[in-house]
Amino acid sequence: MTQETTAFAHTTVVRVSTDGGSQSGDRVRSAARTAADSVPVVRTGPTGITAATPLVMVTSGGRTAFYGDPSPGTVRDLVDELEAGTVLTADADAVVEHDPETASLPVPERGPLSVGRRSVLGPCGWVAPLDAADWSFVSTERTADVAAEAGLLGRGRGDAAADEPITDVWETVRATDGDPVVVCNANDASTLPTGDETLLSGAPMAVLDGIAAVAGYVDAEDAVIYINESQTGLQAHLREAIDAAADTLPVVPQLVAGPDEFRAGEPTAALEALEGADRVEPRLQPPSPAKHGLYGRPTVIHTPRTFAQVQRAVAEPESIDADAADPGTRIVTVTGDVPDPATVELGSSGSLTAAREAVEMDGSCKMACVGGVLGGITRNLDMAPTAQSLRAAGLGTDGVVELFDTDRCAVETVGKRARFASMENSGRCVPGREGTKQLAELLRDIYQGSFESDKIRELGRVMRQSSNCQIGAHAPRPVTTAIDEFEPEFRAHTDGHCPSGTCTEKL
Repeated sequence: MTQETTAFAHTTVVRVSTDGGSQSGDRVRSAARTAADSVPVVRTGPTGITAATPLVMVTSGGRTAFYGDPSPGTVRDLVDELEAGTVLTADADAVVEHDPETASLPVPERGPLSVGRRSVLGPCGWVAPLDAADWSFVSTERTADVAAEAGLLGRGRGDAAADEPITDVWETVRATDGDPVVVCNANDASTLPTGDETLLSGAPMAVLDGIAAVAGYVDAEDAVIYINESQTGLQAHLREAIDAAADTLPVVPQLVAGPDEFRAGEPTAALEALEGADRVEPRLQPPSPAKHGLYGRPTVIHTPRTFAQVQRAVAEPESIDADAADPGTRIVTVTGDVPDPATVELGSSGSLTAAREAVEMDGSCKMACVGGVLGGITRNLDMAPTAQSLRAAGLGTDGVVELFDTDRCAVETVGKRARFASMENSGRCVPGREGTKQLAELLRDIYQGSFESDKIRELGRVMRQSSNCQIGAHAPRPVTTAIDEFEPEFRAHTDGHCPSGTCTEKL
């Protein structure tokens, strides 16, 4: 039985791409290692495509055969043939010819892995995530100067510079007195966006490298990765990655777990949790974290997605279009009424419709919620996946596209999200505390025969403009966008009729 930790030490290798908690992945990997004699078998992280997990990639020289979710018996046959010098391709899902030294997963011509691009996601599924030897670190030689010039925007609701130029934050931190600190906010209690988790599982070295590059730019000697306390498996995985890279990285982050609460993922709430506050709630701003952050220090707070974009910009400056309004790529999780969610990467010149191609649906798609649990409802995905396009369409930018089939009721769907916001907000500001309750009540009134569209819209306007927290500001978005798209359905409910035929409970 051959066990390897590096995927790049040999030109012939079997990669088993899986996540840490997959029993089927463990069985497949065990079968491959049992059959292997001289052929190295390497566990790699997830690709983001759950339908093909575990994914076995049999590589010899510049040729790789892909087998999605194979049986242990099939895997043993593949390894036996490879031991004899043959790569079986007859039953492969795809076969790709590529540069033998590629550090990015070779992309098949068809199938979910072919959707969009694999730039930031490129190492995921291809490299050994816990072996520093599989990674070319850029932070050891360069800071994030190149990324600063690229005009990258922050990504994800946990980023203090979400959809804003990250260099504005960096320059503020550099100009502020005090010892700066860099925080990677990976705490998200929502299971909808999986881009950060895919990166931390499949390419943690990219995130660590990006953190160190930013720390070098702002002259910070301290860094923290803030993660959900319930993700014990990912915590152990990251500790191994940090330990493996500790002798290489110029700045080694500390790993800290925080509450498994939706509100705890908001950037300033994350600071409160890191400081051990009894009550986790967002801070009043100004001052921003860049001026008064963790323990009063000037603080950079980005998500893993942002740090990975920074790392890619430093490693391959030519891959970033600095003239684009939203340079780089956007990582999007496609989920909802689909059997197998997928996380894909889309360029700024692409379209969200491409994300639809990464998954299968049993029925027809009635609508989508774009941007997370408090994203916007739309019938149309024909738009660029950029912050500017999504905001112009009234949608969210948190890297999620939920696809809903015709059995979904728009009123019930957004009513549950309004109720979620009323329970999950911190209660610190009146618009967040009282506004979310009023919003949920106005939606319940629809089932009693009262639909006050103008009142809902005015409440939403006030909440967006005056809420201190993201939950209060974004809670109206699913509701108002759903009314824009499905107002007749709302009015039908006042007459006791659900056009979808599935709404059986009053909210």
